[in-house]
Amino acid sequence: MQLKPFVTSRTVLGLVLASVLFAVSACSTTESLDLRANQVAPVPTKYAAIVVDVKTGEALYSSNANAPRYPASLTKMMTLFMLFEAMQQGRVNRDSLIPISANAARQPPSKIGLKPGQTIPVDTAIRALVVKSGNDVATAVGEYLAAGSEQRFAEMMTARARSLGMSSTTFRNASGLPDPGQVTTATDMARLAIALRRNFPQYYGYFSQREMSIAGRQIKGHNRAMDMIPGADGIKTGYTRASGFNLTTSVQRGGHSVVGVVMGEDTAKIRDARMAELIAAAIIRAK
Repeated sequence: MQLKPFVTSRTVLGLVLASVLFAVSACSTTESLDLRANQVAPVPTKYAAIVVDVKTGEALYSSNANAPRYPASLTKMMTLFMLFEAMQQGRVNRDSLIPISANAARQPPSKIGLKPGQTIPVDTAIRALVVKSGNDVATAVGEYLAAGSEQRFAEMMTARARSLGMSSTTFRNASGLPDPGQVTTATDMARLAIALRRNFPQYYGYFSQREMSIAGRQIKGHNRAMDMIPGADGIKTGYTRASGFNLTTSVQRGGHSVVGVVMGEDTAKIRDARMAELIAAAIIRAK
């Protein structure tokens, strides 16, 4: 299987990702972990996955990793990337207030349920995206960062993704709600997860949060893989009917660091179990 450099045109604070290597062949699997993957359940048609050694960039496992898939709420990883970048550049801060438009308020669940005219602090918005995966908040963030236009924000997301080497990803909205033009790959989602940790170590801890409070309500997250996988420290789940159940997970254990992406599973339970099995098999091979 051939490998090519993971290329980025620019990074923040001189953090260079150009040394990362990802598998590019369209072959179905890296065979060494294939049997372990199938122990969980037969892989569905929409299945795609990759596990990457963060230190070396080696793809320790790859299955349909460069095939187009719908990101669903994994999209919010890119929305948060854009928000973290704005914070890092001093354009916004944790206390900045994000207005909720009528367009943001009418987004379908999962959502926080904010009303038009309300505002949400950036710090709370980040937690709402990580823990609750609020579509209303994602839209509001996009509008806030792009002068009221979520469409313009999606264009900005796509351009920034391409600069990170995510050459197979196109965004049409900030939330991951269904759009036939919003596509990515497991490889590109792994690239994004690595870029989030490397570019924003001061903000990355948000991805480990399991619950949040807003307006007197306590909201618990549903990233149960965090509890299943020793050393897991994030990052995001996603689901739509078209995408299936998606998950990106970062794990640091015993001096090793890996990122896994599983997409297109039939249930959240199988998705989480698949990720746990793949990480367990892959991390012992990581540098």
